[in-house]
Amino acid sequence: MATLVLDNGAYTAKIGYNHEKVSVIPNCQFRSKTSRLKTFTANQLDEIKDPSGLFYILPFQKGYLVNWDVQRKVWDHLFGKEMFKVEFADTSIVITEPYFNFTSIQESMNEILFEEYQFQSALRINAGSLSAHHYFHMNPSQLCCLVVDSGFSFTHIAPYCRSRKMNEGISRINVGGKLLTNHLKEIISYRQLHVMDETHVINQVKEDVCYVSQEFYKDMEIAQLKGEENTVMRDYVLPDFSSIKKGFCKPREEMVFTGKYKTGEQILRLANERFAVPEMLFHPSDIGIQEMGIPEAIVHSIQSMPEEMQPHFYQNIVLTGGNTLFPGFRERLEADLRSLSPSHLPVSVLLPTNPICYSWEGGKLLSHNPDYDEMVVTREDYEENGHFICEEKFDI
Repeated sequence: MATLVLDNGAYTAKIGYNHEKVSVIPNCQFRSKTSRLKTFTANQLDEIKDPSGLFYILPFQKGYLVNWDVQRKVWDHLFGKEMFKVEFADTSIVITEPYFNFTSIQESMNEILFEEYQFQSALRINAGSLSAHHYFHMNPSQLCCLVVDSGFSFTHIAPYCRSRKMNEGISRINVGGKLLTNHLKEIISYRQLHVMDETHVINQVKEDVCYVSQEFYKDMEIAQLKGEENTVMRDYVLPDFSSIKKGFCKPREEMVFTGKYKTGEQILRLANERFAVPEMLFHPSDIGIQEMGIPEAIVHSIQSMPEEMQPHFYQNIVLTGGNTLFPGFRERLEADLRSLSPSHLPVSVLLPTNPICYSWEGGKLLSHNPDYDEMVVTREDYEENGHFICEEKFDI
């Protein structure tokens, strides 16, 4: 029987059969300024000639799946002929859900998977649990690990002991990639150019030029210098979607510090925004969000665990999710944790080579596990016992 692994994130869906490679596909629909009436789904984004002013229709709001119509259309597209050609009657699915998901959302998901698509069997699990499974598989001698998953809507911190999640230690910070992009849009719109409708373009700017500062105040001082002394400043060439299809950062040696560029390129000049935006992950209070930053939340989470386990958590911190890809993220987190944690305990933070697909890879490993058949709910089980059997089996 084929097993399909779907890490159903709020921004991208990571999907693939357990014997193949993963595909990362936008988990939403789009409408473009030029063709308002046509809706594009998932990876049809590539067909849009002019993605400026792109309007996103997202199935997730604040990290929870609320728009089932959009989610169904995305799934229809993913499971359909163009993509994975799923034979539902012979396929088992591993699908992710957020921590502390609402019962109503879980029941809707059970119904859609079993009654509409009619999968042979299903396993609904947290993405962090798959990441932990991946980590323990690679490090069999370790007993504990702490998964830090910083995604589109939230950042979750979840301790695991021997693949079991410790619910009392799970923390959530309401800061994710969406908030960072929106904040960057506001800063640029206020200082330079109105870009509030350009989510797609500014998200790309964020990924291309932002980084996590190791010494925030020192970088702030550099960002205030004039001319070539300002080593933080970068010029970003915005796409016009005819000759420039994708925005890019001008090489430092080509930057003009006095006067204008001769070419007709549209330029964004970025200085302290480059590190002030990702800084929100470490100090949300900078923009008035009354919450802990990631380092404090990790310490808080570890301190809620039994004392003899705490050293193990500090040594096995695993980073997943798109925000961990900012240059300097891992080093800064390790340095901040070092100053907050007890001095006699070693601190070790691991950034996998592909933190976005780390939990999907964990799902792939789990589906090859000899106990996999014990974990899933089959369609017969579901038809006989309804939601009750899913509740009983999936809260692992």
